[in-house]
Amino acid sequence: SDYYEFKYPFIKRASSFWASSSSFSSSNTDEASYDYIIVGGGTAGCPLAATLSQNFSVLVLERGGVPFSNVNVSFLSNFHIALADTSPTSASQPFVSTDGVINARARVLGGGTCINAGFYTRANSGFIRRVGWDERLVNESYPWVEKQIIHQPKLAQWQGAFKDSLLDVGVSPYNGFTYDHIHGTKVGGTLFDRFGRRHTAAELLASANPKMLTVLVYATVQKVLFDQTAGRRPMAMGVIFKDENGNQHQAFLTNNRRSEVILSCGAIGTPQMLMLSGIGPKAELDKLNISMVLRNEFVGKGMADNPMNSVFVPTNRPVEQSLIQTVGITKMGVYIESSSGFGQSQDSIRCHHGILSAEIGQLSTIPPKQRTPEAIQAFIKRKRDLPHEAFKGGFILEKIARPISTGHLNLVNTNIDDNPSVTFNYFHHPHDLQRCVDGIRMAAKVIQSKHFTNFTRCDKPTVEKLLNMTVKANINLIPKHTNDTKSLEQFCKDTVITIWHYHGGCHVGKVVDPDLKVLGTNRLRIVDGSTFNESPGTNPQGTVLMMGRYMGVKILRRRLGKAAHV
Repeated sequence: SDYYEFKYPFIKRASSFWASSSSFSSSNTDEASYDYIIVGGGTAGCPLAATLSQNFSVLVLERGGVPFSNVNVSFLSNFHIALADTSPTSASQPFVSTDGVINARARVLGGGTCINAGFYTRANSGFIRRVGWDERLVNESYPWVEKQIIHQPKLAQWQGAFKDSLLDVGVSPYNGFTYDHIHGTKVGGTLFDRFGRRHTAAELLASANPKMLTVLVYATVQKVLFDQTAGRRPMAMGVIFKDENGNQHQAFLTNNRRSEVILSCGAIGTPQMLMLSGIGPKAELDKLNISMVLRNEFVGKGMADNPMNSVFVPTNRPVEQSLIQTVGITKMGVYIESSSGFGQSQDSIRCHHGILSAEIGQLSTIPPKQRTPEAIQAFIKRKRDLPHEAFKGGFILEKIARPISTGHLNLVNTNIDDNPSVTFNYFHHPHDLQRCVDGIRMAAKVIQSKHFTNFTRCDKPTVEKLLNMTVKANINLIPKHTNDTKSLEQFCKDTVITIWHYHGGCHVGKVVDPDLKVLGTNRLRIVDGSTFNESPGTNPQGTVLMMGRYMGVKILRRRLGKAAHV
């Protein structure tokens, strides 16, 4: 048995759940029932469960396993391996949007915090205002997370040179190390401690009340069950889930109008779960013969993903590995970030580009529609023959802050294990494309800044050698003609990749009310990024973690007033 069982005695395998549906009868009152059933133990689900368990019984159903003993999850240096492992039970489940951009979603207790690049920031103040959250409670909820799992990074040399270059090209002032989202250049927080070990949302469960919490791993919820008494709003009663052996179980809410099923399955999983449970657009449900519980044409609409483009900066010396530490928050709706270094050790994919590795589908050198599994394999094979110059250096990334282009999510079948079909429509809106062009121009200036050229000291022959193999190495150098807008627009479209900040599909006012309760239903709520219509801050995880805590406290205070133990 794993050591984590001592610290988290409430985490069990799904098959240990005794109330199996074969013996199910509605008159059987001995069955375990819960005040809250949280579907998805991820970035929002873990802090939410830890908080609600202070006063009520909580069941968390997580389709993945635990992150604690998984070395690919735990270490910074293995970051890319977790994303490259796409076996059926790995922590990362790949999906490809219809746009052709290869993407990933988490399948592990702790969610995206287990497979991301670790960067932590709070939201831009406008975001909190626009979603209408209580600022005081927000400012209590962020530190609750930070004290437990967030660290100050040890600034890598590369990140220091990047910082000086950003300041040099006018992304100022320098705001030092801060969690706040403010214009200028800053160093943000990270999930990685000084030993390069990752701390995830799952560790927030250590602050739960262990007597009131049950967490089942390998528990794949199939759908939410409703009481559909004629003339009344559909009322969530519980869920059906499958355990790791494929056996079905049902879990029920206690008989109280304040009990709730809370969906925290993320921007891909939550709209999919709602539709499979019978809530969604009529045509979607009809095409798969799903019996309708409630018609809502907005479920799965307004999906967005912030487009990212990257350029490679060669150096004439190896650089240490760094994921994102320094960020430039420009006034033109573009964020500039950077990563560096390559791993070359026995247990690592021989040479890789961190968050821009071909193995993880970040194929930025071929247009999106051509990024096939065969293409990925070809890149991995070809990599063995690449000279080291292709790995010495780092990347400048630029991300569009609030894309106007949106898309939609549709069901492909009724199997929750399969990805739905997702379209993001990257650069559909000309304003998004314009900002990408501005961002690439800014990146070019950063690379040409004396602070960076002093650091990288790359000679002409090396650059020319690289130019000949950019496609093979899956790296883009700065486009030659940065004053030619047309060719930069083409560069943006052809080299677009994701930074995994997709959101939407269950917007406030369309699918949920401002308290995130699903419109037209009782006892059903959503707490995750599917409710966002913009990605908060430069990187969203901090706000999703905070949101789990925030909503938990809000629910407790609304139910118990001053008696809430939080």
